[in-house]
Amino acid sequence: MTRWLVTGATGMLGSDLVGVLSLAGERVVALGRRDLDLLDPAAVASVVRAVRPDVVVNCAAWTAVDDAEVREAEATAVNGHAVEVLAAVCGRRLVQISTDYVFDGAAPGPYPEDAPTRPINAYGRSKLAGERAALKSGGRVVRTAWLYGANGPNFVQTMVRLAGERDTVSVVADQFGQPTWSGDLAAQIVRMVRAGAPPGVYHGTSGGRTSWHGFAREVFALLGADPERVRPIPSAEFPRPAARPANSVLGHAAWAGCGLAPIRDWREALHAAWPYLRRVVSCHVF
Repeated sequence: MTRWLVTGATGMLGSDLVGVLSLAGERVVALGRRDLDLLDPAAVASVVRAVRPDVVVNCAAWTAVDDAEVREAEATAVNGHAVEVLAAVCGRRLVQISTDYVFDGAAPGPYPEDAPTRPINAYGRSKLAGERAALKSGGRVVRTAWLYGANGPNFVQTMVRLAGERDTVSVVADQFGQPTWSGDLAAQIVRMVRAGAPPGVYHGTSGGRTSWHGFAREVFALLGADPERVRPIPSAEFPRPAARPANSVLGHAAWAGCGLAPIRDWREALHAAWPYLRRVVSCHVF
């Protein structure tokens, strides 16, 4: 039986990963921010020695994309330096969660796993630093994007709230990506480890593609609300401190190398996830 250590275990992905592992009867030690300071090399080494994990999945991250523009050093400490600390202790056992934001979004089609990285904001730069540390140690990097789930703030929760508050909602229609359920990603990480996937980069996003506008319309439809209430707007009408990639669609070729299928289509996944998201939406009346 594999012995797992999950850091960032109280976050959206971390909590789903711990849940998947627990249901599978795996041995897992789950640590949140209060349990372990990932910037303390001595503390990290002590925990890893005590747990003796076969695999360490680092779900801990600075995820405040816009705040990173003015607090880049802090974001890089969490997303970059902390990964260096983990990588130094864990080596090949490390699975590091990363992001589509390591790309500039200018590609005309899906980004393959070996595409040149070119982040256009501070958050992307901080996550790229973590990727490099993990890969240098022989670890594995799983990039994801547009993540949603039951255990953390995300786009689905925002759309549910706005659907209950406003007659119409304006959503960006010129940024494209792959909405990804954290439950699907958690299961894919477990499959990856069990398959003995070699070191390298993997793209943990759903299949297909849509815009934020298309994603919002699907959420409204699942709520039983009229999707026509979602108004498409260009990114220029919704300026943010951090630039966003126009194209966040990722390719999935690396999964075939370890005998695995990619994650299912985003729309199928959202419909499958909906019962698990009901506790999020049940407190809203439409």
